[in-house]
Amino acid sequence: MAVILKNHSLLVTFLFLCCLLPWRQIHGFKVPFHPKDILPFLPRQVSWPILNSLHSAVDLMPTFVGVASNNILEWKGACFYKNIAWLELHNKSQSQFGGGTLHIKVSNAHSWTCMDLYIFATPYRVTWDYYLLSREHTLEIEEWESQAELEYVKHKGISIFLMQAGMLGTLSALWDVLPLFTNTGWGENSNIGFLKKHMGASFEKRPQPWVTNFTTDDIHSGDFLALSKIRGRWGGFETLEKWVSGAYAGHSAVCLRDSEGKLWVGESGNENDKGEDVIALLPWEEWWEFELSKDDSNPHIALLPLHPDLRAKFNETAAWEYAKSMDGQPYGYHNLIFSWIDTIDGNYPSPLDAHLVASVMTVWNQLQPAYASNMWNEALNKRLGTQNLSLPDVLVEVEKRGSSFAELLTIPEQDDWVYSDGKSTSCVAFILETYKEAGLFGELASSIQVTEFTVSLYSLFSTFQLVSRGFA
Repeated sequence: MAVILKNHSLLVTFLFLCCLLPWRQIHGFKVPFHPKDILPFLPRQVSWPILNSLHSAVDLMPTFVGVASNNILEWKGACFYKNIAWLELHNKSQSQFGGGTLHIKVSNAHSWTCMDLYIFATPYRVTWDYYLLSREHTLEIEEWESQAELEYVKHKGISIFLMQAGMLGTLSALWDVLPLFTNTGWGENSNIGFLKKHMGASFEKRPQPWVTNFTTDDIHSGDFLALSKIRGRWGGFETLEKWVSGAYAGHSAVCLRDSEGKLWVGESGNENDKGEDVIALLPWEEWWEFELSKDDSNPHIALLPLHPDLRAKFNETAAWEYAKSMDGQPYGYHNLIFSWIDTIDGNYPSPLDAHLVASVMTVWNQLQPAYASNMWNEALNKRLGTQNLSLPDVLVEVEKRGSSFAELLTIPEQDDWVYSDGKSTSCVAFILETYKEAGLFGELASSIQVTEFTVSLYSLFSTFQLVSRGFA
């Protein structure tokens, strides 16, 4: 045991020194491996803390390196620094649409023990492979799925994505991202850690006991409720939503009073008895009791009172009538991902881009077609002015028009679009449409598309008093 511990101590010391010193400055001493490559051979209690410091959940995101076609593609990998790829079309299988061979030649590895992990995608398929040896590798595609896929690869080739963290880093990142969705203290700490690392957001613990002299009598129609959930299914989802959108809250609701002065909460994204996420009007007491004692996502809730000048303009009756008309309607999944994409490449946190979005959509389209249709197929068709095109057909149609998928994603959502299940209204879109109906936007109302907004409080801050009250 003493010998084992001693050897591990030497390995850790060597690894520590190599990680501290710039790798190219260790003159006269070249080893056949990189320090990170020996981590699997260290004890778990040593290797996992180091891995977690080197990698994060973001490392699960592949990086787009280019498109392999009949023209040679060149790039630098994480392990192999010199790589080329090209696509050869053939019909070795004597099939209807023929097949192809993707050639990948990798060389100049930075160590003997590293590897590169890749994902290959067309609108019709996604596959992966990894490479350990410096040589030419091939990926055989026996038959294209359809004439449309054949035409696509003829003109656009196969998209190649690199997992920058490699196999080990990807597994470590997977270990980092899974707890985001668990309803545990570990999950809560993981969400807080992710937000701090990638957004600089911190959660400061209030001194106990913490009391505020505030009652529901101080809440008025139009007051904004910002929620931040940090554990469980919704906690993980909101954490990723905050990261891509830049918002520091993941959900929102609005306070409304009826003609008798009773306080209600209007919320798009409330789960009904059937487990469906819908728009709901709930008595304050019912909503508040649920958030205090039954919401296992441990939400942090802040009340942002509407600015007094705007409160004076707020048409309470019109707002109430609109909210009542939307009660029970489905949550706005159709346009959820489009509200934060306004430019071709200026809204994506690294390493996200439109290529990766298309790849993720392709995967989900194969795994859960109904889910994919609800999330983006209808919305993409709206932007193209088409009907019932599948995701692969949408991608092909975009190319036919001489446009790009990145451009398609930037087309603004229109509030008057009606989907198969009605108008698509997310949480913040529901609130802003309520404000629009209440007359807060005045003459600008017709030019404001509320479905283009996110929960980012920066875009709404001038609407509220410079005071917020933290409830939970």
